[in-house]
Amino acid sequence: MAVTFGVDVGGTFTDLVIFDGQSVSGRKVPTTSPEDRGVTTALEDQPSDTSIFLHGTTVATNQLLQGNGARVALVTTSGFEDVVEIGRQARPSLYDSFDDRPLPLVPRERRIGYSGDIDAVIDALGATAPDVVAVALVRSYEDPAEERRIADAVRSRLSVPVSVGADVSPPFREFERVATTVLNAYLTPTVSGYLDALDQTLPMESKMVMTSAGALAQFAAGAEAAGRLVLSGPAAGVVAAAELGRAKGFDSVISFDMGGTSTDVCRVDGIASGGAVHKIGGRVNRVPSKAVHTVGAGGGSIAWADAGGALRVGPRSAGADPGPAAYGIGGTEATITDANLLLGAIPKVLLLGGQVELDADAAHVAIDRLGLTLGLSAEATAAGIIEVVDNHMERALRAVSVEEGADPRESVLVAFGGAGGLHASRLARSLGMRTILVPPLSGVFSALGLLLARPSADLSRTVLLAEGSDRLSAAASELLESARVRFSREHGETPESSAVIAETRYVGQSHELAVPLEAGWTELRRSFEQAHHSRFGFVRPDQPVELINIRVEVSGPPPLTWDMLPRLTNATEPVATTTEMLIGDSYRDVDVWQRADLPSGFGCDGPAVVVERDSAVRLEDGDRLTVHDDGTLEIAT
Repeated sequence: MAVTFGVDVGGTFTDLVIFDGQSVSGRKVPTTSPEDRGVTTALEDQPSDTSIFLHGTTVATNQLLQGNGARVALVTTSGFEDVVEIGRQARPSLYDSFDDRPLPLVPRERRIGYSGDIDAVIDALGATAPDVVAVALVRSYEDPAEERRIADAVRSRLSVPVSVGADVSPPFREFERVATTVLNAYLTPTVSGYLDALDQTLPMESKMVMTSAGALAQFAAGAEAAGRLVLSGPAAGVVAAAELGRAKGFDSVISFDMGGTSTDVCRVDGIASGGAVHKIGGRVNRVPSKAVHTVGAGGGSIAWADAGGALRVGPRSAGADPGPAAYGIGGTEATITDANLLLGAIPKVLLLGGQVELDADAAHVAIDRLGLTLGLSAEATAAGIIEVVDNHMERALRAVSVEEGADPRESVLVAFGGAGGLHASRLARSLGMRTILVPPLSGVFSALGLLLARPSADLSRTVLLAEGSDRLSAAASELLESARVRFSREHGETPESSAVIAETRYVGQSHELAVPLEAGWTELRRSFEQAHHSRFGFVRPDQPVELINIRVEVSGPPPLTWDMLPRLTNATEPVATTTEMLIGDSYRDVDVWQRADLPSGFGCDGPAVVVERDSAVRLEDGDRLTVHDDGTLEIAT
């Protein structure tokens, strides 16, 4: 059996997971620049030409946030050149008149109106000298033929890459469609260049990249759909959390991924990845995507005092170099990792990655220096850092649950990433969540998610069907067959599963809800009204519904399933060491357990700490830990 490698490049660390057909292992290496160095370092002495490479990358995200993408020209329907700048009525901040949307990725002088004359468009494009062209006509959701005709002419006569709205974001709504096509074009040269270079460097037989929807796409397909990779890394963690929740019998999961630079949270309740509008850096990106909410709070997030003397944390991060002061490689600013080490949540004897000895004295000096500016002791400063960052992350968890009409108490919290287990219990308690799952390989869990994801192909189409239309079944079947053809073309095999999603609304509403389309109108209305009541608290039984968009996804088998993970075989009784942890106003001796020594069925009560190679778990007073046979830690708060 071919060896499968999953490599997830994060802001601080690059995570590697290897599955050889029998066992699964993982490790972290520092993320360095340029970005692919983290990949090649992680894979040192590992690859073979018969293996499989799966990749989660931040290259699209970084390009967008740094604002140094390609020189884009836009071709759109004459009279609609400014729709990408006008946008929608919603303002970024209702009460802050200085908080404005970011400038469009394509300036006015490179927006070209099309009124039927392709030669005029080619001449205008030639004068702008673009790196890449976006073609998005306002009504091409009805018939994309004209859009494709323009794109073919641009490719043949100007020899530049073209992003086509019918491929990038097919459904209607002109602003979202045009803006998403422009964003895709803006990222295309960098993303395609990165994947092409990696493709030539690595010898693996098969190479796939994770999309924002949590699906695996071949490198070539990913290069053509750069905008779909903006949440590539975080989506892998969501996939893994959902698979763990499913294996444990939970219908609703909130994933909590706290890494070195940021924290990503997402609620998963069984509905396929959304096609709703998502934003990153204030920019619209309407592609199938996990609804990930990100905050600048990771183990390396730097604590600082603002001009008013208030304690702040993040979003600036110490990264991997110089990293937190506790790494002992030159970092001098106080970080969340330093605070956790000083408070005893991270035992001083822990070896980072099994090799790097933490420098508790350097962490204390960094925290104490910040404390002097705040007029606080080192311990009070460290406790304040943890309280501030916990508040940031609690707001993020509320954003994906309470603010969406979902009760977090009905979900299980899946905590992972290098720092997730250190903060999970306090966050769960603040939200009334009773159960936490800390998975095996929690420090590299997003990389494991790459192996648990499915190779997929998806398509969407605006259909505008009134309730009762006899076109419902045919419209879904036609799109599903097209998706199967695309999957076979891209992956060279036949898909084994499919999902059909109906984006539905009451007549007169302006926004849709995504629900499964499994049968006829009666079942569709029932599913829609259940979702509507859950989200908004009411239904309108006398109001007809309409189906706006159909979205289909077809998938092949994942490289790894949860039941293929090895089971614990430890039979000996583990022995705890102790460490001092600040609890309340004083330090107390608490047990420190080595996770690798814990057998199935083992249980203990907090306060305590469980440590492993790449992460640690803090149990609060009153927590009860139970170890499952697959190595998952279940914490009852």
